[in-house]
Amino acid sequence: MSNETKKWLRFRHAGTTGFGTLTASGISVHDGEMFGRNAGTGKTLALSEVELLAPCTPSKIVALWNNFHALAAKLNQPEPPEPLYLLKATTTITTPGAVIRRPSYYDGKTTYEGELGIVIGKTCARVSPAEADSFIFGYTCVNDITANDILTSDPTFPQWARAKGIDDYGPFGPVIATGLDPAKLTVRTILNGAERQNYPISDMIFSAQALVSKISHDMTLLPGDLIAVGTSVGVGVMKEPVNTVTVAIDGIGELTNEFRL
Repeated sequence: MSNETKKWLRFRHAGTTGFGTLTASGISVHDGEMFGRNAGTGKTLALSEVELLAPCTPSKIVALWNNFHALAAKLNQPEPPEPLYLLKATTTITTPGAVIRRPSYYDGKTTYEGELGIVIGKTCARVSPAEADSFIFGYTCVNDITANDILTSDPTFPQWARAKGIDDYGPFGPVIATGLDPAKLTVRTILNGAERQNYPISDMIFSAQALVSKISHDMTLLPGDLIAVGTSVGVGVMKEPVNTVTVAIDGIGELTNEFRL
């Protein structure tokens, strides 16, 4: 991981998908591959000229459960000896600013979960925690939306994949920030103008580096893969007909989406 902080994003402009870095004057357009060799083209686009996309296209999304000391204590649950995680469908990905709708067949509770996301930069298998930073490209904002009533509707089988796998229930972005120390970051979630979550990443049971290491011993992580590190206290239900949710992490930015019942 470079010590230089950059904010990478993907966009659509004039019918073409591109990528680049966010600067004070707009988007510095790049050629090549975000996770490979690339270079600036010298062209700058204004944010108003483009449609922002999710900043990468993961082959898989790994989502953590019970990874914060404060939440484990609040729920009176033991802290896990190893990471507890599920795979979230890549069809949950939607764009920053997108309107997300509850499925017509479901009238139960839906919650926001503001989280930090780790984005992998190169193929990663069986790495140590000390090696992990060299495989992490950067960090992003995630809203791990969950249809809570589906999760526990069948007592014989917790439906993690279905409850968190509904189309558009996994927005992330708008940028991937490089050169950051995740342990110094704070996640805030604002629902309809009111702050509902405000917690430090330093409270994680398993650090970013430990997560990458341990998960890479189970499955090979590929460039662009996303690890949502889990959430902490303050998760809540989106109750209004129209809900505006912002996940804000200083140093990265703000992910805002609208959720409609």
